[in-house]
Amino acid sequence: MPALPGFTSSPGLRTLGQALLGLVMPCCCALCGGPGDAALCDACRRQCFGAMPARCRQCANPLPVAGHDAAVPERCGRCLSDAPAFDATLAASDYALPVDQLVLQLKFGARLALAGVFAQLLRDAVLARPDFILPQLLCPVPLGPRRLAERGFNQALEIARPLARHLGVALHPRLAARVRETAAQTRTPASERRRNLRSAFVVPPAARVHVAGRHVGLVDDVMSSGQTLNELAAAFKRAGAARVSNLVFARTPPRC
Repeated sequence: MPALPGFTSSPGLRTLGQALLGLVMPCCCALCGGPGDAALCDACRRQCFGAMPARCRQCANPLPVAGHDAAVPERCGRCLSDAPAFDATLAASDYALPVDQLVLQLKFGARLALAGVFAQLLRDAVLARPDFILPQLLCPVPLGPRRLAERGFNQALEIARPLARHLGVALHPRLAARVRETAAQTRTPASERRRNLRSAFVVPPAARVHVAGRHVGLVDDVMSSGQTLNELAAAFKRAGAARVSNLVFARTPPRC
């Protein structure tokens, strides 16, 4: 298991701070509702985030189960036939019950403590993948001004902040901008999703000096069709990025 550079603090002070916070603001598990000192209890963490299935290294979709003697491919057939702009994707979980409820609580219930849990689980996913190449800088998927005003926060940024500390990777929230408001991908027909996001992102000229020749990591809560991350990765490639990797909390399983 690789060691990760990053933010460290005194274990004693951290434990004391958590205990004092628990006295003032008692916590309960976001899934089972049981009392505790964390937003997600150890039992739910073990049950919902155990062994991960074999995934495509590029898009993180599950790969077919191979026989005992068969080698597991690194990329799925879709990525081999129509390669996306991003080079790798790492996901902490599938977007399915009950994990999808955690995402909804963060995004629409403003339960921001869950962003720290997502970051921890993404860190664990990185540790479980010794072949995963750490990005040199992280960028959360940007929201448009209207969506940001409606929600009051960008859930991708809330996840990226603690994740950057866990991984010891610099966070650059303004590397990219969403210059065109788009309809929510979840409410857009699959056949229209690519067109919906066309030219939605740009890398400002001032940011290109940080991007050129470097490995950029894109952070988001959920990856569904992958069109948002693909369009953003394409913008970074046009700006000179050498490699783009996605770090997403949950991956929507493909529809058959």
